Formats: sequence, structure tokens, C-alpha cells
Amino acid sequence: MNEKEHLVLQTIKKNPYLSQQEMAEQLNMSRPTLANIISGLIKKGEIIGRAYVLPEENAIVCIGGANVDRKFHINESVQYGTSNPAHLTESVGGVARNIAENLGRLGNNVKLITTLGLDQDAETIKQNSGAYINFDLSINLANHKTGSYSAVLDSNGELILALADMAIYDLLLPTELMKHDASVFNAKCIIVDLNCPKETILYLQNIAFEKQIPFIIVPVSSPKMKNMPDDLIGVSHFICNLDEAEMYLNTKLQSEHDYIDAVKRLLEKGAQNVVLTLGGKGVIAGNLLSINRFEAVKVSHVEDVTGAGDAFVSALTHGVLNGEQFYDAVKFGLYNAAKTLQSDKTVRQDLSVNEITIWRNL
Repeated sequence: MNEKEHLVLQTIKKNPYLSQQEMAEQLNMSRPTLANIISGLIKKGEIIGRAYVLPEENAIVCIGGANVDRKFHINESVQYGTSNPAHLTESVGGVARNIAENLGRLGNNVKLITTLGLDQDAETIKQNSGAYINFDLSINLANHKTGSYSAVLDSNGELILALADMAIYDLLLPTELMKHDASVFNAKCIIVDLNCPKETILYLQNIAFEKQIPFIIVPVSSPKMKNMPDDLIGVSHFICNLDEAEMYLNTKLQSEHDYIDAVKRLLEKGAQNVVLTLGGKGVIAGNLLSINRFEAVKVSHVEDVTGAGDAFVSALTHGVLNGEQFYDAVKFGLYNAAKTLQSDKTVRQDLSVNEITIWRNL
């Protein structure tokens, strides 16, 4: 690429919607000269047709929540109806953001589409996550507060109560995603959490099916199951816990037989692979070939349960996208979840690109 071509390409990157006349004036060259340079760049594949759409990198696109987590750790036994001595920790969270950071730390190219306010919490999220996540596609909204999650944990790290202010995600609509079609259509994988409205989930489901892109749905909580599509056609991996499965299938799951039957029913809805997580009892995972149980990885202590589920999803996704067999990827997910349980951070800070090698050598 010569100097003029490089200069034109950099100008297009800054603003792909400039007219040729505006660009020619900005670069101090004639419009016919500019047109010839652009034609050459199109032939070389540096830009794609009109509107000068740049070819997107094959990134994992995560869509959903990014918020600030505030966790109150009760020092002793929980006393209801009165004040409990506790200490407060703050970190960045949100299911989609947590998954994105895990994947970024594992060495993947990750883009996050979320809605953020124009406030300090938004800046905190970007500052803490920017080394691992590309925020270029995220949407900043004036007059809206960035999402927040406040949790109360007992002395064993178990969740007692959580409060979520997530109204801003109701604005994460298909009309916003359409602005980033090039990134979504060319995604290596699409991961969406149920903070997104149902119409957004359906929009992404259709894209994934038509473009044959791996598509992973991650519920956030039982109440958010209202945003689930009616079927799972086009969903490569559906990962949910017991409460979420009960809500979606409208049935009570009480026995091992019930758990296996739930996985079968979710597969019948169209998912290619399903994982039902059972906390300390491990997971049941399956596809049309087989359904298997996997025990949880034993840990010496639990520092904080927050983020363990997202760590599981991330490691499973990383494994699958890097050529691991599904059940091996499930085992890697269980390992990452166990390591995260022992961390006081939502995403453990010692996670690295070498993690799958470390896991294999245990």
C-alpha cells in the first residue's frame, strides 16, 4: 500500500460516511484522483464497496449487561431486621461484561455491545475492562444511569440478597444493533445475556441461524427468562441453572431423572448443546449424541460465588472456539468456575492465555 492509499484508508476509518467530495477536499486532492485510489483499495480488499465498509475482524461479540458491582460481605452470622457489621467491595460486573473480560484474558478478540450512562460508573467500567474488551460498539446514553448490582453475601460467600438497577438495558434494542451489523454478521461467536429485551434476542437468533454463527444464550436470573425466545433454533449452546430451567420449561425439577429430562426437552426446542448447572453438584450437559453428568471441581474454600457462572460460560466458549470437544470444554468451564469461587474478584485476576494448558497439566 502506497502513502496516498494509506492516507485515504486512515481517513475512511475515522469517518466512513464522508462523501468523496468532502474527503477529496480534506485530503487536498482532486475527486477523480480520490476515486481511483478508492477503487484500488476495493480491489485489494481493504474496503468493501460503497459507504466504505471496512472488513471486520473475526471477533467474539458479547451483548448485554455491564455494570458496577457493590458487594456487602457480612462479617458474622446474618441477623435479619437489624444492622449487620460488614465490609464493602466494589468491582465491575454485568453478565456479558464478565464473560467478555474472561474471554479477553484468555487471549480472544472481544467486542462488547452494551448501554452505558454518561457517568462515573461508565468510566469505571471502561477503565477497568479496556485492556481486555473493545468498547467501540457500546452505546452511551445521556440522562440514564449505568447499570448497577448490589449484593449481600454471608460469611461463607453465599448470596443472601441482590438488588439490580438494570433499566438502561431495556434500550439495547435491535435498532441500536443494526448500526453494528458488520461486526455482528462477521462475528466469530455471538453471546447474549437476558438483560437484553426479547426482541433483541430474537433479532440475534435470526442472524445466527441465517449466518450460521455460534450463538450462546446466557440467562441472568429467573425473572429475566421472560426475554427467552419460544424455541432454541439457531442456539449453539444454551446454559442455564435449575431455577431458570424450571421457569422456561414451566415445571418443577426435583430429581436426577428430572434434570436429564430437562436437558432433553431443551434440546428438543432446537439447541445444539445444553448445559444445566447445579451449583456445587456440578452440571448435566448434553447434545443429540449423549447426555452426561460432570461433578463440580472441589475447592478448599469459597471466597465469593459472584461471577463463577460467567467464568464457566467463558471457559466453555473458549474451549469450543479453540477446537476442544464439547465435553472437554465443559470440564474446562468447571475448572475456571472453581478457581473463580476462590477469588474475591468477579473475574479472577490470574486468568491468562495459558490457562487451558495449565488446566491440562493438572
